[in-house]
Amino acid sequence: MSFTNLMLTVLVIGALYFIAGQRAAFVFRSNGAGKLHSLPHYHGVWAAITSVLPALIVLLILLIGKDLLFQLMARDYFPEEILMGDTVDRAIALAKISNVVNGINFGEVEPWVQSAGDAWIRWEANAIIVANSLVLATSLVGGLLGYRRINPTFRSRNNVERVLTWMLIGSSLVAIVTTIGIVLSVLFESIRFFKLIPPQDFLFGLEWNPQFEGAERAGSGGGTATYGMIPMFVGTFLISVIALTVAVPIGLFSAIYLAEYATPRIRGIVKPLLEILAGVPTVVYGFFAALTVAPVVKSIGESIGLEVASESALAAGLVMGVMIIPFISSLSDDVINAVPQSLRDAAYGLGSTRSEAVRQVVLPAALPGIVAAVILAVSRAVGETMIVVMAAGLAANLSFNPLDAVTTVTSQIVTILVGDQEFESAKTLSAFALALMLIITTLALNYFALQIVKKYREQYD
Repeated sequence: MSFTNLMLTVLVIGALYFIAGQRAAFVFRSNGAGKLHSLPHYHGVWAAITSVLPALIVLLILLIGKDLLFQLMARDYFPEEILMGDTVDRAIALAKISNVVNGINFGEVEPWVQSAGDAWIRWEANAIIVANSLVLATSLVGGLLGYRRINPTFRSRNNVERVLTWMLIGSSLVAIVTTIGIVLSVLFESIRFFKLIPPQDFLFGLEWNPQFEGAERAGSGGGTATYGMIPMFVGTFLISVIALTVAVPIGLFSAIYLAEYATPRIRGIVKPLLEILAGVPTVVYGFFAALTVAPVVKSIGESIGLEVASESALAAGLVMGVMIIPFISSLSDDVINAVPQSLRDAAYGLGSTRSEAVRQVVLPAALPGIVAAVILAVSRAVGETMIVVMAAGLAANLSFNPLDAVTTVTSQIVTILVGDQEFESAKTLSAFALALMLIITTLALNYFALQIVKKYREQYD
């Protein structure tokens, strides 16, 4: 039985136990056995949970554990020189065996690799039989045990809510652990980078020029590699400011119009059209910026006597601003609509016009949500890559001129980590240092936004 069919079978068993548990509760109630502590559907949910949840846990353990077990068992087929080698040699050996298991042929296969692959295929077949039997047995037995606990005094609602609470706690822990793992992985690699490059050179350096590292190793007498992050962060700041200059006024004004002035018919047409912009792939925006906006900006600038680069921060910022309009518009519209109507009525009762009520009452009350929308747009702009690569270039120029070619932190990270990289060189490790500084910058922005939200929320709650 395949994984999908096994999952469907477990869910069907759980549904049957739900029906059986609910019917048992109805029977108890109709036979005059006394008032049920919980509603009948809670008894059905309890029986379904005891059937499905343990089976899924067993299935997850088997899926994770079988590969680890098979890798250990496959080492019995390794030649002595591979067993005595380093981790890379063993990883390559496992990759060869995996190719045999998946039917991928890159030429003549070594006999020990073929033997290990054949054995792995047999183990997989046996594991499927064991997994099917164990998971189905767990589902049937667990559901039966849960079903047998059903009686008029059984507190099924309390038990169901306790299980759901633990599931929610588990989901929260997954998010927290994932965040901690991301930060630690970036932090450890950044520490390795700072062992090679002094932190002050990276934090305060005004030149980013890592491509000379290979030439220097080859002995060609090239210049020294430099790793100053200031040019990338200046470029990120410049493009983000241009994008927000476009997106914040247009997004906020459109949200005010849709929430306070537009008729329901116009709102039903305009809001979906605005939100379509959020679904356009960023690479499409990049094409639009490189093929349409950048030439237009260059021609307009040259017509008035300005020197404009073919790939400029202004072109990338304008298109990025269009891209993040829906984030500000949609969220601000929802926040403005959430302002109580009583505040508007009070303003009208004091003689305010609609524009005065919006400006002096509605917008201040909605300010925390609007700030959150702007911060989300800032994070989206800071993390954008494709538009910058295609419209602003990859030149790490230290310039505040929007008509010059600049680059951003994310673009450099992508450029550095493209292709096969040696994770012992300063050039590769610099990507993690840039990522760490980007995380710190984003956290600082979020902290600043939370302070504003806290201040004004206390004022208007």
